[in-house]
Amino acid sequence: MSDDVLSVIPADPRWQPDQAAADRTAAVVAGLVPRDEDVDIDVTWHETLTVVDCGQNLERIGCPQCGASIDTEWWADLLEAHCESGFATLAVEVPCCGAQSSLDSLDYDWPCGFARFEIAVWNPERAWLTDEELTAVADALGHPVRQILAHI
Repeated sequence: MSDDVLSVIPADPRWQPDQAAADRTAAVVAGLVPRDEDVDIDVTWHETLTVVDCGQNLERIGCPQCGASIDTEWWADLLEAHCESGFATLAVEVPCCGAQSSLDSLDYDWPCGFARFEIAVWNPERAWLTDEELTAVADALGHPVRQILAHI
């Protein structure tokens, strides 16, 4: 069985809210998705920078330095190497041109991100949040947000 996961993360990968902001934001997110027995909402504080990827939705990764496509095998190997411990830094040497970059600056075709805080809606029975909905979520959190839609 496959799952869809709609995640909302802070725009700043290192930022974490306090409990009250997280509770407020989870309530706003819950109001934006249909509620049935298959919909679960997880609120998670991560100890280290953690990837929030789009799963099988990932079509392409582009280099922000030279514009070349980055092999998704490189990406998969990187994720596997950090799946247990998270990421101490997002600094990376891109394999296409050897330039220094940041993992959160790569051009992901289907957004991916990194975070120390995440609200994940499992099987939300909807697609992307609208700009207005994202603004409401960001207002509740007290910080700008991004969204990731994964198929796993």
